[in-house]
Amino acid sequence: MPENTRFGPLNLTKENIDRVQMTVDEYETIRLIDLEGFTQEECSTQMNIARTTVQGIYVKARKKLADSIVNGKVLLIEGGEYQLCSGLGNGCGRGCRRRSRGRRFIDNED
Repeated sequence: MPENTRFGPLNLTKENIDRVQMTVDEYETIRLIDLEGFTQEECSTQMNIARTTVQGIYVKARKKLADSIVNGKVLLIEGGEYQLCSGLGNGCGRGCRRRSRGRRFIDNED
């Protein structure tokens, strides 16, 4: 799970809090592709889902991230379809934070 799950402008008042909700699987695509430098294909292998599914999740995640930054909305990371890995290395790839502390995702569409 992300260490921090809430991000946003520092100058918000309680009356003016607009939110964007990003799912944990959307967060993971941003982490793997933009931070770890994975290709969409490598990301799909790590998350155990189709590359086209990664592409769709990634597009949604980037749109939400842009909405939060450009429009000054609080970004909340929660929910989604995922399964955390055991961290024992069985099936975990180089992007697994539990190896270094990570997670592993499954495709629940079957």
